[in-house]
Amino acid sequence: MGLIPDFTETPVEAIVPIHWVTSRLSDNEAAIVEACKKDLNKSVYETYLSEIDWCRNDALFVCKNLEKWAKDESAPDIPLMNRLVNPKIRKDPLGCVLIIRYIGRSSLMWVFRLYHARFSTYNFPVQLAIGPLIGAIAAGCAAILKPSENAPSVAMVLEKVVAALDPDCYGCIQGGIPQSTALLDQKWDKIFYTGSPGVGKIIAKKAAETLTPVTLELGGRNPAIVTRNADIRLAARRLLWGKFHNAGQVCISQNYTLIDHEVLPGFLKELEVAMKEFYPNGAKASPDYARIINSRQWKRLKDMIDNSKGKILIGGTMDEKEKFLEPTVIQVDDITDSLIVEESFGPIMPILPVNDLDQAIRIANEVDPTPLGAYPFGNKAETDKVLMNLRSGGASVNDAWFHGCMPTLAFGGVGSSGQGSYRGRASFDAFTHRRSVTTTPGWMESLLNVRYPPYKGKLAQFQKMTNVKPNFDRNGKAKFSLVSFFLTLGAGSSLGGLARYFLVLLTAIGIKQYLGRTSKL
Repeated sequence: MGLIPDFTETPVEAIVPIHWVTSRLSDNEAAIVEACKKDLNKSVYETYLSEIDWCRNDALFVCKNLEKWAKDESAPDIPLMNRLVNPKIRKDPLGCVLIIRYIGRSSLMWVFRLYHARFSTYNFPVQLAIGPLIGAIAAGCAAILKPSENAPSVAMVLEKVVAALDPDCYGCIQGGIPQSTALLDQKWDKIFYTGSPGVGKIIAKKAAETLTPVTLELGGRNPAIVTRNADIRLAARRLLWGKFHNAGQVCISQNYTLIDHEVLPGFLKELEVAMKEFYPNGAKASPDYARIINSRQWKRLKDMIDNSKGKILIGGTMDEKEKFLEPTVIQVDDITDSLIVEESFGPIMPILPVNDLDQAIRIANEVDPTPLGAYPFGNKAETDKVLMNLRSGGASVNDAWFHGCMPTLAFGGVGSSGQGSYRGRASFDAFTHRRSVTTTPGWMESLLNVRYPPYKGKLAQFQKMTNVKPNFDRNGKAKFSLVSFFLTLGAGSSLGGLARYFLVLLTAIGIKQYLGRTSKL
């Protein structure tokens, strides 16, 4: 009898809401800034821009909208007969979900688990850890956070942040490959993976063994296309910022730039002007320019430049001791160059001149037909043409990955750059099962008798109740019924017709009251 402890209620104040994100980030701001500086030499400004304030704004957005998102929804497009069973969509947590991030080319991957698991990466170590965690908490899921060991200082701060939560629901695990391998054989309700397309295929194949659904957030060889009608100055400034933010360690930044040969000289000149403006004392001396995360990544980028047949036009200075790689612009001649074939994930900006927009679109589709992002610069007709003829996970017209700068805008890839999306409402949806529910009242039994055997004489009745009549003939020509038009006031459905008749009635009542008042004046 003494083995069972006395029942005690959990204090209300101990229940941690989504609001914890804002307060815990505020409590640890100084530590986050210091850790990002130590791991990536990330500036204070960029740390607030892409880490602290990003996550704080995302959490506040979720707080303001969570009650609305979590409510049951009335099911759309339901015939009048079926509305009697009150069809609705219920929002349920998915269950045990693995969220995994791949780091490095030689290691397998790092994984961790507890109901939900969140595996973070190093380039935006706070945003890419806390962002999906916000969605998991909002959806009602327990979560484990696995920060990247490649950003160890940030990892320790994140452990401190998560430690303030209920340990039965949330935790932070530090580790690497040994913890990963054993967990891949576990059964998950969903796997959320962020990383390279190559490892994404491995994850998807592993998930298929147990019919586990996946969300894949992958990289891509993202093109920027600059036409002869583009604003060259703006294109240079914006692409320069987009490529060299966080020392180019941004999966959504342009991997290469296709530019009309007629405007190439002016574009290069504007790049030099912008470079001097952004880094007046040089990138190495600038407090605003980051460093490559580790020596292995630095050497990989150096090898890409060494193997390229292109010509360095701007930059090229390197310092392995400081893991510094200067913003480097290289003109290449064809799409087989190492800087085009591979995703650089670093401060390297290859430029390939083209004759016209059609050639640029052909090359972009040949290099990667489904990149994570696309960045067309030109007039509206030109940018619309790019969007019509080139698929991508997202796109920013006349800018560098602005669509990826909005924490409330759904973010995801397509094809080889991924499937599924998250951020803002999409993060809640990524961890939520939309469960269809109907409730059949007892008084409907007489109506449901048509479904029970014996079926003799019931087929015509059933078809009358359920069959939909086409509004077109055998040749696909739309039918027009004057009677139906008047009965539904052109709405095309009985429910729409009722709504229109109700609106007409309200209008008539309003006009009558108005005329009555004016007649008394």
